Amino acid sequence: MFIKTVKLKKSVALAALLTVTAALILLIGFCVVRASGAKRVYKIKTEQQRQALISELGWQTSEKPSEHKSVTIPEKFDDVYQGYNELQKEQGFDLEKYAGKEVEIYYYPVYNYKGHEDCIQLTLMGFEGELIGGDICCSELDGFMQGIMKAKEK
Repeated sequence: MFIKTVKLKKSVALAALLTVTAALILLIGFCVVRASGAKRVYKIKTEQQRQALISELGWQTSEKPSEHKSVTIPEKFDDVYQGYNELQKEQGFDLEKYAGKEVEIYYYPVYNYKGHEDCIQLTLMGFEGELIGGDICCSELDGFMQGIMKAKEK
């Protein structure tokens, strides 16, 4: 049997240990951020920010909202709000975080939803200038609602 020993200087061993420790901390930090499901934050405080988001999502709308209002999210959700919140959760939002808070809602007519050019409306919901939810809905008799983050029909 052959045994070889290596003698390291304390400074070299310490540097190697610090390097390995730093790499492990970065790896753990990356895994935690990734596991937490960190999502992109969309700023919608200004009309320019809202138009940039709308364009990024691929929608063509008016340059200004057809309606803008402030509403208070109820403390306790009824069946309608519960169902609407399920739609929001599917696209990474959760309105339960905003229960009892006043939010801003912006409505825009959508011009490029194939087959429904005259009846589609985009809704953006914001709190403190950040997007917290939204939808695309059709006001026809047999209308529908979908999340704004879903791929649109073309």
